[in-house]
Amino acid sequence: MEPKVLIMGPPGAGKGTQSTRIAEEYGLEHITTGDALRSNKEMDISHLDAEYDTPGEFMDAGDLVPDAVVDAIVAEALDSAGGFVLDGYPRNPDQAEALDGMTDLDVVLALNVSRAELIDRLTGRRVDPETGENYHVEFDVPDDDAVRERLVQREDDTREAVENRLDVFEAETEPAIQQYHDHEGYVEIDGEQSPDAVWSDIDAAIRGKVEGS
Repeated sequence: MEPKVLIMGPPGAGKGTQSTRIAEEYGLEHITTGDALRSNKEMDISHLDAEYDTPGEFMDAGDLVPDAVVDAIVAEALDSAGGFVLDGYPRNPDQAEALDGMTDLDVVLALNVSRAELIDRLTGRRVDPETGENYHVEFDVPDDDAVRERLVQREDDTREAVENRLDVFEAETEPAIQQYHDHEGYVEIDGEQSPDAVWSDIDAAIRGKVEGS
């Protein structure tokens, strides 16, 4: 069984953690927009008539990579995969429409987490600048005093930055999720449960949709 799975949800909902688990459990390719962009920085996109001829040039310039370029890169990644779990795409309705033309999804997972919970999760994150390890002031406090003292908050985890990220998600990505409500593989998952409970629901949803088809 190599299902084609799309996982969607707001920042801080746990998509990365659960995507990794799905990929490991089902032997799937884990495709994220960031990884796809980094691994295809030199891809020739001159035929798209964009400002630059490769995705890497947009990234090096600090410019937002246009939808048409992201679409082309995701299409390339999906074409070389059998079963997959797609995380971080689509980010807007136009990308969702593009995805519909690339592949037939078996399962669409939507992680639901309240805004208040997301703010607590994201603003409480801290990183160890020496190791890059992530922690949380409430849920994952390091035992080592020295590590605790050197933890820092990333700029994009400040309250203002988090509120902005969630506003962008609600304006751009939430409408894309709504486009899948009528998809036969669509399942809503309570993302406020423990990671293991979320995984249990995800695993049951995938097996139910694939084995029942």
